[in-house]
Amino acid sequence: MNKYRPITERIHDFKPVEPAPEEGWLKSELARCQDCGIPFCHACGCPLLNAIPEINAAAREDRWNTALARLLATSPFPEFTARVCPALCEGSCVQGLNESGVPCRQVEFSVIERGFAEKLLRPRPPARRLEKRAVVVGSGPAGLAAAWRLNRAGLRVTVYERDARPGGFLRYGIPDFKLEKSVLDRRISLLEEEGIIFECGVEAGEDISGRLLSRRNDILILATGARKKRDLPIPGRELSGIHFAVDYLTAQNRLLNGEIRGIPSSLEAGGKRVIVIGGGDTGSDCVGTAWRQGAVSVCQLEILPKPPETRSPDNPWPEWPRVLRTSSSHEEGGERRWSVTAGAFIPAEGNPSAVGAVRCSQVKWVAEGGRQVPLPDGNSAFTLPADLVLLAMGFTGTEPGQILSSFNLAPDKSGRLPRDGEGRLSLPGLYACGDAALGPSLVVRAIADGLRVAERALEHFTFQAGG
Repeated sequence: MNKYRPITERIHDFKPVEPAPEEGWLKSELARCQDCGIPFCHACGCPLLNAIPEINAAAREDRWNTALARLLATSPFPEFTARVCPALCEGSCVQGLNESGVPCRQVEFSVIERGFAEKLLRPRPPARRLEKRAVVVGSGPAGLAAAWRLNRAGLRVTVYERDARPGGFLRYGIPDFKLEKSVLDRRISLLEEEGIIFECGVEAGEDISGRLLSRRNDILILATGARKKRDLPIPGRELSGIHFAVDYLTAQNRLLNGEIRGIPSSLEAGGKRVIVIGGGDTGSDCVGTAWRQGAVSVCQLEILPKPPETRSPDNPWPEWPRVLRTSSSHEEGGERRWSVTAGAFIPAEGNPSAVGAVRCSQVKWVAEGGRQVPLPDGNSAFTLPADLVLLAMGFTGTEPGQILSSFNLAPDKSGRLPRDGEGRLSLPGLYACGDAALGPSLVVRAIADGLRVAERALEHFTFQAGG
């Protein structure tokens, strides 16, 4: 099966790069899902604890409604994880001992999309409404999951989102060629029909005080994410043409969403030589976006060594395989360089206020103090021309803000909101979930944590109420 649309076709649009899996191919793959004594895909791989062997068995036998019911029993938004999850389950599949794991993510895609196509996913408001209220601050994957669980319990739930539309990083940080926003809008509409209220363009703590939110609601969950960007404070950082990757991706997504009529020229890659600093998923998304905007060249730099093609001896199954991964964006062209650090940004000739190049050097990873650290090799310096530099080095934690100040909260040294094992913060009825408490992580882990914290909040609330 051809996993992606042809490169010559897809780089001219922002439509999904991955087509729906062919049913014949899917059935042949499902035949490899064996009756494991211990299904590691479920027990070790999936943060949501999806019953993957049961879902796969039902799909293989064309019992699609059963497969859908079993999937929805543990996963509230399979259409998101089916598109953007790295498929931790596949990394721990027993078949991975000898060959590639069963493509559980694509099975999930087929199950949920068939359910939508057959109109099996209809609004299901709670049968009984409680005269109790809950607020979720933030509408990313964790916030949506927490709101969904609280609403199912019958609480009246309001979600506050500072951006113009709900979805958080799902909407503004992930390109449409990976997650088309019509998929997100479809789910938001369902949540609204089930009774959840979304208040967008509202900065909780400023437009509405934290004290008022706390006084008017029985449960308040902070799902503000971990959006504090990691900077690169090296000489020349003040030059124009150097931007955070998430700002670059957000601008393109806002354009496609119809929120803006054009992208600022400084955030447009057309006709430019692009350097992406950071080798993760966000960096890869920048590569794909730059090609679609008409970049002349794209080079992605990563300070870590190049991963091996296959598992190394210290990375045995069923651990997540730390191997080289080539995304659809990487397939589309450009250069990837490993064990490279940027030392300075160089002004452009004729325009000393704009970036014109990046001075780099190779690094060697050596053991120091019980851990590996990168040491620049002074004899390996080189310069790469650049008209646009995108910093995709991840996030350092949750951003300080008025909503935190309202409750005298501050991130700890790791950038996380300090909570107890139940997700509770310092005040009664106040909780934190997702990346705000976990640190930057995966969509699937954020969803799982949002569900868990909402469940604990409900249990604690019921206990206090004597119910």
